[in-house]
Amino acid sequence: MNEMYIAILGILLLLAVFDLVVGVSNDAANFLNSAVGCNAARRSVVLAVAAVGIVLGASLSGGMMEIARSGVFVPAQFSFHGVMILFLAVMLTDVILLDLFNTFGLPTSTTVSLVFELLGAAVAVALFTIYENGAGELGSFINSSKSLTIISGIFCSVAVAFTCGCVVMWFSRLLFSFRYQRAYKYIGSQWCTASLTAISYFAVFKGLKHSSVVTPEMLQFLNGNIAMVVLGTLLFWFVVSFILQYILRVNTLRITVLAGTCALALAFAGNDLVNFIGVFMAAESSYHIAAAHVAAGGSLETLRMGSLADPVQANMWYLLVAGGVMVLALIFSKKARTVTETEVKLARSNGVSKERFGSCLPARAAVRWALGASRFITRITPAPVARFVGKRFQPLELTEDDGTAFDMVRASVNLTVSALLISLATSLKLPLSTTYVTFMVAMGSSLADRAWGRDSAVYRITGVMVVIGGWFMTGLLAFLAAGITASVMMAGGIWGVALMLALAAAILVKSAWLHRRKNAEALPELNLDSPAVLRELGEASVDRLGRSYGIYRATVKALLAEDYSALKRLRKKTRELNRTLEAVKEDQILPCLHSLPARLYDRGQLVLRLHDSSMQVAECLLSVVKASYKHIDNNHVGLTAEQGRDLLSMSDRISDCFPGLSIKLQSEGGAGIEAMMEQSGDLKAEFAECIRRHLIRAEEDVLDMRNGILYLNLLNETRAMVRHSFALLKEQAELFRTHV
Repeated sequence: MNEMYIAILGILLLLAVFDLVVGVSNDAANFLNSAVGCNAARRSVVLAVAAVGIVLGASLSGGMMEIARSGVFVPAQFSFHGVMILFLAVMLTDVILLDLFNTFGLPTSTTVSLVFELLGAAVAVALFTIYENGAGELGSFINSSKSLTIISGIFCSVAVAFTCGCVVMWFSRLLFSFRYQRAYKYIGSQWCTASLTAISYFAVFKGLKHSSVVTPEMLQFLNGNIAMVVLGTLLFWFVVSFILQYILRVNTLRITVLAGTCALALAFAGNDLVNFIGVFMAAESSYHIAAAHVAAGGSLETLRMGSLADPVQANMWYLLVAGGVMVLALIFSKKARTVTETEVKLARSNGVSKERFGSCLPARAAVRWALGASRFITRITPAPVARFVGKRFQPLELTEDDGTAFDMVRASVNLTVSALLISLATSLKLPLSTTYVTFMVAMGSSLADRAWGRDSAVYRITGVMVVIGGWFMTGLLAFLAAGITASVMMAGGIWGVALMLALAAAILVKSAWLHRRKNAEALPELNLDSPAVLRELGEASVDRLGRSYGIYRATVKALLAEDYSALKRLRKKTRELNRTLEAVKEDQILPCLHSLPARLYDRGQLVLRLHDSSMQVAECLLSVVKASYKHIDNNHVGLTAEQGRDLLSMSDRISDCFPGLSIKLQSEGGAGIEAMMEQSGDLKAEFAECIRRHLIRAEEDVLDMRNGILYLNLLNETRAMVRHSFALLKEQAELFRTHV
């Protein structure tokens, strides 16, 4: 056997391990978000429960491995070399795509990725084979019927999961209401019994059908006595739930949530493990088939891989080791927390913190349509029924102080419905997208639970559209990327393989750097009770003010020199400054003010005014920079020498006011500010004189109209910037004088 194929097999093994890590980082949100969102237990406990589910699910996942071997392409049409290149292209593309999505905190479907990667790589290898042989049809290489069944099942799951989550949550809330403690006293154990029985049936009994740990005799017994087994399971869980609730006084809703987390992790591992190690296991089988063929005297040139379509029993050791790697990735992955945060924020019941997504036209139209439909339903519903339902759905005021985004009733619905749908698909050997199912169940339950109020609905719907759009883009990107990768490796041979491996390594290193940078830029929480924090806020304001005037002076010089490149760089810097200020306000100041104690109200208002003044200075600066850039970008006539002297003189006067400002504030308690404030009157007079001279020149008709408009705009924006700067300094002095 050629050493190249041994190297490819080793690379596939390493990629499979890496794929397990990045795959769990992406899919951890699927089985963690509900337990984390309702604060059912400490994160360590939730992780331990999910780890148990992952190990159990890995041991039951053998039946799904056939998808990677023959579910998308027809192996009998491919050579050994073509199949190995196909598998390598799939794994390289999968690792890169999943890691990029995890870096930006967006959940994506590992199943969609795998299916479209297999399809793209198979098409590329098939076209190359047809070109080399000079004959053949592409349709004979692709398992079209199975591929369409898989793809249609994945996308149909969106509607099914959303509908099931919405309907089940509506009836559950009607049964429990938000003040569920009273109803829980009477039906809590029954609710727990029903959930655990359903989970046991679908996640365990159905999952055993294709497991390699179950003997045919055991499977035959279960199939012949399923009614008795389910009834026994129901009675067992009823007794356990009754004892837990009424004797041991344990919250069975919490038990239901943790059991659902375990079941969903089990279903995830059982369904999605093929996405991570199925390709490697198929490549290993291909290698053994080829080795046996060569040992029997055959040639690799004539070998076709039809044996891959034969039924296979998965190696239990591979499954258990893969489960162990997934558990370690779940515990130590930082990216898993980022993805979990996205789904929890989209499904939370309150809107205290900043919405992660903006709004779009389809989302706004959907909200308007929903409001109209809601008013129509309210008009035709009998008043007593409307009052009863409205009372059951009257939400409680929740805060984020304890990390709770929604209650345990919704969490149990999310987990139970998701686990049942995924386990059912696994029992039918359909590679259902766990991300599709869990995300859409969570969104459906959020809608039914009235978590999306008028103040947040448009942003949540936009978020759902962004995530779903990301899934569709995943399919397209996976198909194209895998196809290109396979084409390069087929055409370039060993050098093509080396090139794509180097490119993949570079992308992964860049992705890791981006994630570290993103985490480093995360803003800490504010504590306005600390003088040190207030001092840092004040010094940051002074620093940003100095940067603003540095950019202003550089802009004036670049405008006079008509330096397009410099203005473009300054525009980028100014936009970054504005984005930073907006992020500080949205992520730090407003959330801090929301939970501020009464004794700190005055301090909080002062900090808010101080920051607003900084933002107004930055907005004026952005207007100056954008106007200058646009003027030069359109190749208009630059400023005259006299206008340039006036602006530079004004720039120097302004800049001279601020050196050493931070030192003055700290050492003199704001005394130095009073002297600076006296200069504001002189600056106003200088602005008026500049405008007067400009009007005289305009009256003499020596100025171009566009030139004059730009100059007046710059003067007005500069005057506004100075005015806001002195307001900032006044508030700064008050902050240092009274609170630091």
